[in-house]
Amino acid sequence: MIEIKRYDSSMQQAWDEVVGMTRNASFMHHRGFMDYHSDRFSDYSLVAMDAGKIIALLPANRVGDKVFSHQGLTYGSWLMTDRCDAVTMMQVMEKAMAFLQGDGVSELIYKPVPHIFHSYPAEDDLYALFRHGAVLSECTISTTIDLDAPIRFDRGNRSAVNKAQRAGIVVSESNDLDAYWQVLQDVLDSRHDTKPVHTVDEMRLLQSRFPENIKLYTASLHGEVIAGVLMFYSGPVAHAQYIASSLAGREHKALALIFDTLIKQAADEGFRYFDFGISCEDHGKYLNEGLAQQKARMGGRGITYNVFTIKL
Repeated sequence: MIEIKRYDSSMQQAWDEVVGMTRNASFMHHRGFMDYHSDRFSDYSLVAMDAGKIIALLPANRVGDKVFSHQGLTYGSWLMTDRCDAVTMMQVMEKAMAFLQGDGVSELIYKPVPHIFHSYPAEDDLYALFRHGAVLSECTISTTIDLDAPIRFDRGNRSAVNKAQRAGIVVSESNDLDAYWQVLQDVLDSRHDTKPVHTVDEMRLLQSRFPENIKLYTASLHGEVIAGVLMFYSGPVAHAQYIASSLAGREHKALALIFDTLIKQAADEGFRYFDFGISCEDHGKYLNEGLAQQKARMGGRGITYNVFTIKL
């Protein structure tokens, strides 16, 4: 008999242990990542149990009468253990819908984990969503390289790598988040009139909790940081999270050299995919075509990050 419970802090250890046993979770689904911004979100995470054992977890928060599979995460659907097959997931979803309705929830906004992050096939929830009348409400496109069969950089990017090398640019892992965050903030402010989602203090905290998953790589010229990429390593995916290049970095093609280095490194370390991240704004209604083409010229092709809405 499937039972749905609300998560509470007394379940933290059990939650984290189950995250490590699921087919579609990432390090971002550990409570140490989710709870760093608990002051911003009213947690409404759910736990599905069968015969007293946890079989699935749903990271979630609540706003009014709507529940989101968590707004503080890029993705976060039902995280399924091996015990949770298609039939079981149908039961989990049915019980969850009844639980939500009974608690006055009118909508569930659900963000499935993209398939590239799965350690084993885990789309049982997509079928259950269809059966419960879910509607695709948002679709953003990311650009991803299959490292088992990568497409080469185009001629322009190969030339850019050579130019960066000739200029003497050095790419390396860095612990100097402050120096890079200044570059990042300057670029976002001057070119996009925005700022990073995370503060440097927040990112330093997360990196201290997940040092093997969150790593900064920078390009330096004469000792000065001119470009960088913050990498999130999650299961089979090496994901580029924050990408920025100063004016000097753009002049010397620093990002081409960084990505050439990181893509080769990810392949050598056994990752299956290198994900550049989405190129959309306005919940997928606007595609930054120039940005998407830049990523495609480095060998990436499209995968989608989807959002579904279920009316209860």
